[in-house]
Amino acid sequence: MPTMSKEETASYIKHHLTVSGRSDPLFSDDAVDLIHLTSRGLPRSVNNIALQSLIAAFADEKSIVDESSTRLAITETHTTE
Repeated sequence: MPTMSKEETASYIKHHLTVSGRSDPLFSDDAVDLIHLTSRGLPRSVNNIALQSLIAAFADEKSIVDESSTRLAITETHTTE
């Protein structure tokens, strides 16, 4: 399966948020960059990391998923996909 570029990963995340009813940004640019880097642009991995990042941000009562939430999600899930 071909991987997504950084721009495609950002669009992919934005599309999923739009479909779910979110119109304003939810992930910081740094978080999206880290998701792309860690996932290597693989859609399944992007989904998994983004979901865990959302959970981490919610647990910390943050309104935006930032890089620290994403780092925590990656550390806790030991993502190696």
